[in-house]
Amino acid sequence: MSKTNTLSHLIVGLLLLGGLIEAQHEPHWWGNRNSIVHLFEWKWADIAKECEDFLAPHGFAGVQVSPVAENVVIAGRPWWERYQPISYKLVTRSGNEAEFADMLRRCNAVGVRIYVDVLLNHMAASHEGIVKGTGGSIANPSTKYFPAVPYAEIDFHPSCEIHDWNDRFQVQNCELVSLKDLDQSTEWVRERLVEFLDHLIKLGVAGFRVDAAKHMPAEDLKIIYDRVRDLNIVHGFPHNARPFIYQEVIDHGHETINKYEYSPLGAVTEFRFSQEIGGAFRGHNQLKWLQSWGPAWGFLPSEHAFVFVDNHDNQRDGGNVLTYKNAKQYKMATAFTLAYPYGITRVMSSFDFQDHDQAPPADENEQLLSPEFDADGACVNGWVCEHRWRQIYNMVGFKNAVRGTEVSNWWDNGDNQIAFCRGNRGFIAFNNNNWDLRERLHTCLPAGVYCDVISGALVAGKCTSKSVIVDDGGYADIELGADEFDGVLAIHVNAKL
Repeated sequence: MSKTNTLSHLIVGLLLLGGLIEAQHEPHWWGNRNSIVHLFEWKWADIAKECEDFLAPHGFAGVQVSPVAENVVIAGRPWWERYQPISYKLVTRSGNEAEFADMLRRCNAVGVRIYVDVLLNHMAASHEGIVKGTGGSIANPSTKYFPAVPYAEIDFHPSCEIHDWNDRFQVQNCELVSLKDLDQSTEWVRERLVEFLDHLIKLGVAGFRVDAAKHMPAEDLKIIYDRVRDLNIVHGFPHNARPFIYQEVIDHGHETINKYEYSPLGAVTEFRFSQEIGGAFRGHNQLKWLQSWGPAWGFLPSEHAFVFVDNHDNQRDGGNVLTYKNAKQYKMATAFTLAYPYGITRVMSSFDFQDHDQAPPADENEQLLSPEFDADGACVNGWVCEHRWRQIYNMVGFKNAVRGTEVSNWWDNGDNQIAFCRGNRGFIAFNNNNWDLRERLHTCLPAGVYCDVISGALVAGKCTSKSVIVDDGGYADIELGADEFDGVLAIHVNAKL
């Protein structure tokens, strides 16, 4: 073959690879929807109903669900037992395969995509003797015996523990908190993982959150991702559509294994986002600096970054991360996340917890409880359901309304009061000072009366709380008292009288 032909084939190959890479960054949202919610530990039947009754009507784009593979049953049923699989049968405390498939059908039918948290790195950790799974399968993790797959000792890396987190070999070949570390370089393991992912795709999932991705070499993951089938057109996906992939890579800027190794393969969780947004709204950093939010802060490029204020792991770890327990600051940070055009956004929907390992709400037989709602639609029986907080779901609507626009007309007071426009479709202001914000600001919006979607909403042609009058020049008097329940005001074109 000539050098010219060789070069031509190389260029074609790189173009094809580029197309595949970009495709795996595509979440396959309906219309202008562009926010995901993590319904952590919900049952499949409850998610199906939530898609129909709440998520689709309020413009949510998708749901991240808890792991679907059969897991070991642990005394007290801590949340993390879901991250200890013993087979790839689709049976967990969230439901069985039939219920999972029904959820996929119903959510896809109303334009809400489902993304599954998948465990490709490992199987269950060592426990005493033979263990039983949520579907009745047995295994002996201590001897690396998982007959329902089947896996045996030959399918795992030799046992060792991670002592040095700066040692690439240890991080990617030793056991993460004693979880049995699969060897993804072997054909048998690759085939089993691809079979598992393909089965989920056939049922109708839109993509995957890949747990513990940094504990697997990127080159091994690429082989697995490339072999996975296209999305199922029966569920409304385009021909040749690739599954959306977002990978858990914890990288705070000084890791030996970094986020940039994985970003060509799919989106990557940007954990620094949580820390920095939490620090800013906790008052550790002035809000004025958020004008340069994004890659200038050392974050991934926007199209590669999967972002959140908190997730099921770091909300339990303390530090700067804000959670539902810091309600006012949490709502402010979430509003900024949904208003500023950076990254692929996910909202957390938690259950109330008092200790790190606490189980999700369950009855005396350790069966998950379905969320119950009060007259305002808020959860009341141990589920927090942040996605049902007015200040959050109305900001999902704001994000939908301003999709495709950029930040303009940034204003700040040199400290912790900021405001900005999203094109000519939305305007938002924040007050994190201990004195009032009272300014005449340019909103970039057409003249008219707008309902503040934080303190209330537009209902039946009226504002249920604050309204903002925008003049012919696009200016309005913006007021946010330091002692107000929420430190945010937001208006957009879909909330105009």
